[in-house]
Amino acid sequence: MKKILAIETSCDETSAAVVEDGVKILSNIVATQTEFHQKYGGIVPEIAARKHIELINPIIQEALDKAKINFKDLDAVAVTYGPGLIGSLIVGLCAAKAIAWAQKIPLIGINHLEGHIYANLLISPLAGRAGKLQPPSSNLFPFMCLLVSGGHTMIVHVKNHGKYETLGRTRDDAAGEAFDKAARVLGLSYPGGPLIDKLAKEGDPYAIPFKHPMIEKEYAYDFSFSGIKTAVVNYVDRGKGQGARGKQQAADIAASFQKVVVETLVEKLIKAAKDKNVKTVSIAGGVSANSELRGYLQKRVKEENLIAIIPPLEYCTDNAAMIGCAAFFKFKRGEFSSLSLKPSASLKL
Repeated sequence: MKKILAIETSCDETSAAVVEDGVKILSNIVATQTEFHQKYGGIVPEIAARKHIELINPIIQEALDKAKINFKDLDAVAVTYGPGLIGSLIVGLCAAKAIAWAQKIPLIGINHLEGHIYANLLISPLAGRAGKLQPPSSNLFPFMCLLVSGGHTMIVHVKNHGKYETLGRTRDDAAGEAFDKAARVLGLSYPGGPLIDKLAKEGDPYAIPFKHPMIEKEYAYDFSFSGIKTAVVNYVDRGKGQGARGKQQAADIAASFQKVVVETLVEKLIKAAKDKNVKTVSIAGGVSANSELRGYLQKRVKEENLIAIIPPLEYCTDNAAMIGCAAFFKFKRGEFSSLSLKPSASLKL
């Protein structure tokens, strides 16, 4: 049984986990910094890096304590080395290198995007349902993954361990950025995604006919959310000119905006799966915690007779367990990193 300590500090969560044989999570500790960034309306990189420095050692120790192991029990240490905020990445990478050197164990650098994809291997692939933990099945591959977060929106054809083909990506804003912008315009705080999701439950998703972006055939798998973001801004500005907007109108705007974004994401994912004759689809990344996205995907996979992998909420946002899962399969292949590994803010999948 191989035990890997995984570290994730790509943005504003400080996380450490101990994962056994890739799928058994012995611990998964996550410390969020949301309260420190809220008053700024977004993440401040300098604050994020300083909080990581403050938290990294206690979080690692807590992960080991919860797993009931010591450093000497580890077979490897894994760490996110990009993409992300460069200052945040450096903190996690330095900690991982120090452990690898001191314990004389392999260092495994993991792409943060790859980590999100591997969150899907921590659960059972059941049609339209979030499942229980189980060893990943060889029958899982291939699958089509919608990776959607604050900084990325892409459709990835996952052919096997470590074998990916990016079919589509955003041409401008990521879906998460659009959610945050819409939230600010509606007077909501940061992070905007969960607040839009909550407010939308009180609104009419058909109240405002926002246009679905990039539905033309030549943009089959690509996304663009700058247009819908601008449409929300313009609609709200026009409303302000006509008088104060009430909570119900704000809820209608949130619901209508969310409906268009979610339908665009899911329909392009479904199209990619059908075009490539792939029977299993999945979602990953922070926006995959959105309740409308999860519900609409379940509805569509049943209609299309597909299988959906929908990670539990704790594996949607940034966490070290997914990094540990990805690292185990690199460990099996003998794909280790040098202690000279450098962080990369714009690392590609």
